[in-house]
Amino acid sequence: MNASEEEIAAAKAYEQLHVPALFEQWAPVVLDAATPNEGDRVLDVACGTGVLARNAKSRLGGACSVTGLDAAKGMLTIARSLDPSIDWRQGLAESLPFDDAEFEVVVSQFGLMFFQDQPGAIREMLRVLAPGGRLAVAVWDSLNNAEAYPLEVDLLERTAGSDAADALRAPFALGDKTQLVEMFSLADAASITISTRDGMARFPSIRSMVEADLRGWLPVMGVSLSDDLIESILEEAEEVLADYVTETGTVEFTSPAHIVTATKRI
Repeated sequence: MNASEEEIAAAKAYEQLHVPALFEQWAPVVLDAATPNEGDRVLDVACGTGVLARNAKSRLGGACSVTGLDAAKGMLTIARSLDPSIDWRQGLAESLPFDDAEFEVVVSQFGLMFFQDQPGAIREMLRVLAPGGRLAVAVWDSLNNAEAYPLEVDLLERTAGSDAADALRAPFALGDKTQLVEMFSLADAASITISTRDGMARFPSIRSMVEADLRGWLPVMGVSLSDDLIESILEEAEEVLADYVTETGTVEFTSPAHIVTATKRI
C-alpha cells in the first residue's frame, strides 16, 4: 500500500523543518561513534526521511552498502525521492526483516524512545550485527536539559491539557543514563558506553517551531487541537519563548543528546 497524501505531506514538512533544525547535525556524530569503515554494510533503524543513511552513503562512498528501515510509508517515500540509490525498507525495529549478522554497522538516531519493545528492538539490532560489528544509538537528554522545550511543555499543559503536553514530553523519555545502561544490558549488549553531547536547535521563528509541533508532531502522537486553540497557543508562545530569539529573528537553544555505543556479545 502506498503512502497517503497526508503521510507524504507530513514527511515533507519533517524533512524541510525538523531535519535541518534538529536532526541533521547529529548524523555525523552518530557515524563517528559507530566508526564505519569502507566496504561496511550499514543499517539505519527508524531512518525517517533518511538523513543519517544519506550521510553514511556520502561518507563511505560507493564501496559501502546502506539500508534504511522505517515503519512509516510517508517517510520512506520522501527518503527514496532524495536518494534512490539507498535500499529503503519498511519494517519494525522489534522485528527486523534481515538475517543474522547481515551488517557491520547498525545506527539509529532519535527513534528508540518510540519503539514499543525497546530492549527487544536493541536485541534485534544486535542480532543483525556481524561479529565485531558496532551499534550506535542517539536519544535526547532529559527534558529539563533542553532549554526551550520545558517552557513549551508547560505552555501546552496550561492551554491544551496533559495529553498534548505528554506528547511533547515523549521524545525525552530516555534521558536517564542509568536507565539506558540497564536497558542495553537487559538486551545483552556488550561494551556499552554513553556520551552526552550538546547540540543546537535552530528554527526560523517561534511560530515555525511551535506550529510544527502543534500541527505536525501532536497529531502523530494522537493529539489534535482546534485551529482556534492552535492560534491562541502560537500567540502566547511568542512571549513564553522570547528569550531564545536571536537578533535575526531565528530561534536557537541548546538541545543535548546521549550517544550510546555497544557491541554484540560473543
